Amino acid sequence: MQLSDSSKTVLKLGTAQTLAWASSYYLPAILAAPIARELGISVATVFAAFSVGLLVSAFAGPRAGRAIDTLGGRPVLVGSNIVFALGLVGLGCAQGTWSLFAAWMVIGFAMAGGLYEAAFASLVKLYGRDSRNAITGITLLAGFASTVGWPLSTALEAWVGWRGTCFAWAALHIVLALPLNALLPRSAPTAVQQAADAPVDTAPDSLANVPLQSVVLLAVVFAVTLFISTAMAAHLPTLLMASGVSLGLAVTAGALIGPAQVAGRLLEFGVLRRMHPLLSARLASALHPVGAVILAVVGAPAAIVFALFHGAGNGVMTIAKGTLPLALFGPQGYGERQGVLMIPARLAQALAPWLFGLCVERLGAGALWLSAGLGAMAAAALWLLSAPGKDATQV
Repeated sequence: MQLSDSSKTVLKLGTAQTLAWASSYYLPAILAAPIARELGISVATVFAAFSVGLLVSAFAGPRAGRAIDTLGGRPVLVGSNIVFALGLVGLGCAQGTWSLFAAWMVIGFAMAGGLYEAAFASLVKLYGRDSRNAITGITLLAGFASTVGWPLSTALEAWVGWRGTCFAWAALHIVLALPLNALLPRSAPTAVQQAADAPVDTAPDSLANVPLQSVVLLAVVFAVTLFISTAMAAHLPTLLMASGVSLGLAVTAGALIGPAQVAGRLLEFGVLRRMHPLLSARLASALHPVGAVILAVVGAPAAIVFALFHGAGNGVMTIAKGTLPLALFGPQGYGERQGVLMIPARLAQALAPWLFGLCVERLGAGALWLSAGLGAMAAAALWLLSAPGKDATQV
């Protein structure tokens, strides 16, 4: 069976995204300890450098998005592969704290132009309002970044050490991800895209013209949900054990989050794509707080249910970060707008492991009510949003 042009684009970009996520966001989980041992610093310092990279990514995001709006996604994504490679080589050559932080700052610039926000903006530049399925396809493929990246980084670290692992990922950016991104279509508008974008004449076409209330609400939703997902990724086993769950069950529950995320994305690709993205986001945002309430009421036996609810909701919300701004505001100026919307989210993501760790340490199982309350706040914010010109339950 011959693949359509859009399917080929999703396959290329999804593969490149998998590599980008595996070599940046998922890298410290494997390399932080060996880096800390060799450089004579604490593991916390390594993660602090990673957090600085996330902060750089947050503030560089709007500029990367604006470049995609102007030039198209291909040159920005290709450039990100070069910057990723430079940052990873710098990380592999790090000799102390300052060079470690400098390397992660370079990687932060690469993340701004090379992770989901840039990929989503590139797809919107190519396909306009018809980008929802392509965005979902990208997240389905890149959802396996940890599944691929963690074992590969572990094997490489055992074989060539953490420095060699960084150099290997840098080489993969040049020999694999860069050619894949370079093969993406040009962003010149086609007849199909022009037709799809025709209604944009009445839609907001610049950041200044987007309703401020909608921007604030959406930024809050993205910040809260990314804070929750990052906090759970860092502290879920500890949180579950504080709730009376055994270590074995806590590890099992944590292992189910990944498959639950993929299941949620498949649900979005199948059933939920018939709904407006706002409705699917409302449903997804409610899953974490509902799961938390079930765990609090039922206790340890409900740990699996909580993990499945959280994972499925997080999987759909990852897609919503790309589809909701498109559905609410249109494709014009999408890249810059996406970068601005994600600044609070990236800040929350950078702070989440530390802040939620303090909450777990001081509140124990009570920290679950904090995450549930934040999730309920995100759900409430989504109910305050409405799709322009149509009911949010319609396609």
